[in-house]
Amino acid sequence: MLEAAEAVIAETGAAGLTFESVAAAAGVTKGGIQSCFASKEALIEALLRRWGALYDADVARLSGPGSTARDRVRAHVRSTAEADDAANARAAALLAALLQSPDNLAWARDWYAERFGDLKALDGPEAVRARLAFLATEGLFFLRHFGLVSMTRREWERHFDDIAGLLPERERKARAGGGPRAGKSRA
Repeated sequence: MLEAAEAVIAETGAAGLTFESVAAAAGVTKGGIQSCFASKEALIEALLRRWGALYDADVARLSGPGSTARDRVRAHVRSTAEADDAANARAAALLAALLQSPDNLAWARDWYAERFGDLKALDGPEAVRARLAFLATEGLFFLRHFGLVSMTRREWERHFDDIAGLLPERERKARAGGGPRAGKSRA
């Protein structure tokens, strides 16, 4: 049902997310959706939890075991840069739906507070670069996927190359599982 809800968001945006639209996309009755989710807010919350779990798993995979705050910021930048356009668009639409519910907006605030908490673990010039990389990543994501700036995939990648330059790799042993991803989804 959550996949059907994501499909609805991708097709119609957050405004099109209704029990009826999700039921039609999932091939079940409206009552079937309502029995799983008592309200639209509960459905959005479930989508947010799913998105958060996928994001956390991707960042953990990209940053590796025993990662530092800097590693996690670098993984955030890479995860966002490498996500496919459709997944990023779904995530943006889902985040737009947050504005309709103070409870779900609290979820996003908590999510960002956790990210900024990680940044507080850094100090000096490294902290400045990490904060700038994180903020630039979020800004670029919102500008593109809220339709505020039109950009090609190549432009997107070029901007992320610039952002990644703020967090150069330190010499260290290669980590397993850090290679390119196929079909990664932010949402």
